[in-house]
Amino acid sequence: MTTHEGQRRGPRVIHTAQALVDEVVEVDALPVRGGNAVALSYARYAGGAVNILVAAARSGADAVLAGAVGTGANGDLVRAALAAEGVAVSSPPVPDLDTGICFVMIEPSAERTFVTTQGAERRITVESLGTAAPVDGDLVCVSGFSLVGLTRDPLLAWLDGLDHGVVVVLDPGAAFADLTDDLRERALARTTVWTSNADEAAQLTGLSDPVAATGAVADRLPAGAVAIVRDGPKGCWVREVDIVGEPTYLPGFPQDAVDTNGAGDTHTGVLVACRAAGADWETAARRANAAGAIKVTRRGPATAPTAAEIDTLLDQHGLDQQGLARQRG
Repeated sequence: MTTHEGQRRGPRVIHTAQALVDEVVEVDALPVRGGNAVALSYARYAGGAVNILVAAARSGADAVLAGAVGTGANGDLVRAALAAEGVAVSSPPVPDLDTGICFVMIEPSAERTFVTTQGAERRITVESLGTAAPVDGDLVCVSGFSLVGLTRDPLLAWLDGLDHGVVVVLDPGAAFADLTDDLRERALARTTVWTSNADEAAQLTGLSDPVAATGAVADRLPAGAVAIVRDGPKGCWVREVDIVGEPTYLPGFPQDAVDTNGAGDTHTGVLVACRAAGADWETAARRANAAGAIKVTRRGPATAPTAAEIDTLLDQHGLDQQGLARQRG
């Protein structure tokens, strides 16, 4: 994106993955197989890649969806949700096919269970992704769920053609562990930033300790890369490949959670937005931890806080806007 004077505003956050519509019900408990459950509430939201882009935009990033969006009520909801946050959709609408849905069941513990359909969001091409036109410094987000099915081949071909100065941010998801060894290594070789939860890091490395897993993930990434591993309310660990030593721990901000759907996405969106703004990885991770903590107190997936709300939480914990302890006069 450019300013009115025709100059770029700085690095952009570009997402290539699936923007879906989340249909969310709250239940007392999941039904047994063949059983029944009565929903306590029902809501419909734009979700998937939307969560990360909204979080990034609310922290000041110039954000773009390069993934495909359908034509129909679901696609319209996705476009409206992004437009409300100033997020552009670079790819043209997919004709005669609507965006899919993700059915989400949330239990009182705030744990969530998903069932996902597939629609227009899977109809990407090298050309449609190319409409985002990333340049050196831009951060391109990739989901492990895009490395399966119809999206795999066009996404890989497009990534292979990117300049090396484009930062590729991999959110592996549960799908990454099921990829073939060759495909995993191909994806890791092009990854600049790994950001996952502790379970996903353990699935890749075989290490249940998140500290050890963060280091092991970093060891599989190319020079200049960074591994970030979240562990829910405990916070996250950061290990830059080129820095010798143990991963750095950034503590979380535990809250009484009502909905964890989209918490990891919020973390990732704020993380990359801060990085696009020039923050170091530790500063970005602190603010991402705070953002995830705020998000779990809100219902709905794309309910990330603004930068000002993150500042307020940090202030309540005696931290400055970078998440550092304020000096006492």
